[in-house]
Amino acid sequence: MDIEKFLEEKASLIDKVIERYLPRKFSENSILFQVTPPVYSYNLETIDKAIAEPIWDMLDRGGKRWRPVLFLLICKALGKKEDDYIDFAAISEVIHNGTLVIDDIEDSSELRRGKPCTYKLYGIDISVNVGNAMYYMPLLSLMTKEIRLPAEVLCGVYEVYVQEMINLSMGQAMDIAWHKGLANADNITETDYLQMCAYKTGTLARMAARMAAVISGAEKNLVDKLGRFAESIGVAFQMQDDILDLTSQEFAKKKGGVGQDITEGKRTLMVIYTLKNANEHDKKRLIEILNMHTNNQTLRDEAIALMQKYRAITHTAQTAEKIVADSWNEVKYLLPTPEAKEKVKAFSEFLIKRSM
Repeated sequence: MDIEKFLEEKASLIDKVIERYLPRKFSENSILFQVTPPVYSYNLETIDKAIAEPIWDMLDRGGKRWRPVLFLLICKALGKKEDDYIDFAAISEVIHNGTLVIDDIEDSSELRRGKPCTYKLYGIDISVNVGNAMYYMPLLSLMTKEIRLPAEVLCGVYEVYVQEMINLSMGQAMDIAWHKGLANADNITETDYLQMCAYKTGTLARMAARMAAVISGAEKNLVDKLGRFAESIGVAFQMQDDILDLTSQEFAKKKGGVGQDITEGKRTLMVIYTLKNANEHDKKRLIEILNMHTNNQTLRDEAIALMQKYRAITHTAQTAEKIVADSWNEVKYLLPTPEAKEKVKAFSEFLIKRSM
């Protein structure tokens, strides 16, 4: 199975779904106004300029759309037709892009997917509002008259949404506290890092999987196990992002250069592993470079060399592979449709071994 081609095919479908609920230009017939009609006037140009335009500026930059694809794969693995539930697949993807808009402000980032960050183009005020809007607007798919889920299923989906949005904030809090030096960032353990990733990057994958399982009528045990499996994919995806930030010129140029995470002072698993295993001189030097928040490529390369010296990149890749394999073993016997099950497995392996 060609996963890359499969993702490309599904991405265009997902974008059409997103556009149904978040149009590039709003009209009086937009679903938003069917669900919550205005009392006085529509102000379409205002909403287009301050909501639609910046949202689609971000969405049109690309992205793999792998979370909604995971949603659809799990629906299919549970014996459901993808087309019946595709409107709900986009929820996690829109939220994910909203987090990117907000993250870039919090990290003072310059580039996102090779272009100036949303707040650089539209201002902090519009960008904060857009990021927040993207947390809620995809839920319009749960409120339309055309698609009605049973009340108990709808309640379950909302419960998953609330739980995972809380987790998302916890993960971002941990990440910010560490790279801003608000907590003791030099003694973080691997389990601390894994929990941060489970909250931050694992959350939206877990949301997609749990929503798919709830909507498909799965028992709670399977909902939880599929959520855990998806979380492991999200965590491993983050680890691979961290690796590519240090090793891939093509990947890094979209963020502003190799080692952008070093500039931000991020405590990735590679940093944590190096600090745990390095001699005192190397440990002190790595901390010093991280605390500089430097854009100097020579210094970033020095930090990367220190991580390579202690085989931190290899350790991270092996850890990512192991956590996905372990969680897959928990669910592989519980999925009823063999062909779809193999697609889920191949999909997860692709995400943690990708080069971009």
